[in-house]
Amino acid sequence: MTRIAIFASGSGSNAENIIRYFSDNKSVKVVLVLSNQSRSGVLIRAQLHNIPTFIFTKDDLNESSKVHDVLKDYNASIIVLAGFLLKIPLYMIKAYPNSILNIHPALLPKYGGQGMYGMNVHRAVVENNEQKSGITIHYVNENYDEGAIIFQAICDIDEQDLPEDVQKKVQALELQHFPKVIESII
Repeated sequence: MTRIAIFASGSGSNAENIIRYFSDNKSVKVVLVLSNQSRSGVLIRAQLHNIPTFIFTKDDLNESSKVHDVLKDYNASIIVLAGFLLKIPLYMIKAYPNSILNIHPALLPKYGGQGMYGMNVHRAVVENNEQKSGITIHYVNENYDEGAIIFQAICDIDEQDLPEDVQKKVQALELQHFPKVIESII
């Protein structure tokens, strides 16, 4: 059985979508949701689906084995970053080679890197008069948003679109594609 651990920092719409998608799957199971934000919505969403949660600090992730130990306790075989804002440390990338996936709300390599998340990305897309945006699902390496690209989906940006409009279009792509791409990797 493939055992998924989901890392998220925000509301958890992608995480919940992944949990639902695999809820009846006999060979894939979401076993744990982890967050660096004690008040993030993802924790409530996970609990509503009876998925165990774990809250940690940036220091727990970077300077101790706490997070890695919890992943081992749950026998996680793949890590999915669903709106997770911290950089994954090198020791964890080495412990889970080609087994950490991230979703980014833009068409990488554009609009990636530190500080490029959420509305920051969508504002930049609109400010630069882009005609297209989308999502990128990629493997995680030691640099922000530079891992090998697995999948991209594109949406059109209209002249009158505000960053919030772009966000809605991109979120629709995330919900449509992320679980299916995870399943194809597994």
